[in-house]
Amino acid sequence: MMEAELEIVVRSTEIDVNGHVNNAKYLEYLEWGREEWYEQAGLDYQTFLEMGIQTVTVNININYRKECVQNDRLTIKTRPEKVGRTSYVLRQEIYNQKGECCADALVTSVTMDVATRKSREVPDALRKYFVEKG
Repeated sequence: MMEAELEIVVRSTEIDVNGHVNNAKYLEYLEWGREEWYEQAGLDYQTFLEMGIQTVTVNININYRKECVQNDRLTIKTRPEKVGRTSYVLRQEIYNQKGECCADALVTSVTMDVATRKSREVPDALRKYFVEKG
């Protein structure tokens, strides 16, 4: 199972009035982590377009576990969780420099046909990264 890791440093512009990372920023961190996973899988935006598909995030279920503050060094881990006919789920976790899990999420995406804008079967090039559980 392929897992991608992306390391970032929390900047002052990501801090809210409470002195910690704003909840919406975590979603951005997760997005960056997914982009890293797709790139490592050889499935960047252009590759998907050549297949005639785009990926669309349809659900994010996130647990905020620990606050992150300025200058924290975060690692975003992304790995395949499960795959269906037209949708798939990536599991993501954000860890701080102490190895503490600050957030975890299950992100569901759908593969969409670029021309028709309708859902389309997950291509084998993506499906192969998911281990069927059964």
